[in-house]
Amino acid sequence: MISLSVVVLTKNEEKNIQRCLQSVAGWANEIVVVDDESTDRTVDIASRYTDRIIIRKMDIEGRHRNFAYAQAKNLWVLSLDADELVTEELKNEIKDALNRHTQYNGFTIPRKNFIGDYWVRYGGWYPSPQLKLFRKDKFHYEEVSVHPRAFMDEPCGHLKSDIIHYSYKNIADFLSKLNNQTTREAQKWFAQNKPMRLGRFIWRGLDRFIRTYIGRKGYKDGFIGFVVAFYAALYQFISYLKYRELILESASTSLSTSTRSILSERSESKEDT
Repeated sequence: MISLSVVVLTKNEEKNIQRCLQSVAGWANEIVVVDDESTDRTVDIASRYTDRIIIRKMDIEGRHRNFAYAQAKNLWVLSLDADELVTEELKNEIKDALNRHTQYNGFTIPRKNFIGDYWVRYGGWYPSPQLKLFRKDKFHYEEVSVHPRAFMDEPCGHLKSDIIHYSYKNIADFLSKLNNQTTREAQKWFAQNKPMRLGRFIWRGLDRFIRTYIGRKGYKDGFIGFVVAFYAALYQFISYLKYRELILESASTSLSTSTRSILSERSESKEDT
């Protein structure tokens, strides 16, 4: 086994976690699972592969990830999601990289992203490299609730072998996760008090569709390619609608509070007279 900590974040992942952990069991000398209070069999299944299971409710995604990596005993960390698995080719490449006492502080790894059984090759979905292997003392996530950015001290290397990512079980799962992600995106904008305009998001939606479907050749994936491009556009527009809804709810709450305050002051004034 190699001196590497595989860190996996989970939340009700009983259908995925066994496949993920099986792919690294007996290869890395530490597996750390940080579970967000799962209510299914995730923890029971994970306990077959590691005794390093930490229960922690996720507050902010970036902060949660930073906490998880800090639990690793090894200097080098491989960050996996429960719906990802490591191929034999990638395991050999990682082992070779770490054995060479590399000058890099981390490595990007390409991912094969799947919708159901279909590997999405175009539209920017492959190779879609992500910074998944890193020295924990040289790496951290931005502490925001959705799509946190990764920061690492240079230099960064790039591996060639793939992580397999079963992104979505089917189109319904794709839509469900889109709904969840757009909600969190809107909440992030609202918390940051960002000024947003409808016209900007209409343009961004069209731009995402054109870049995904035409610029990145999503049309080569047929119907799935169209769905991916359409949802890339829809993500922008739905996020804006949910953001606008939060603004209106906030304004309504403020108006209601202000009205109650005025009525209370008038009532007190009448009592004084």
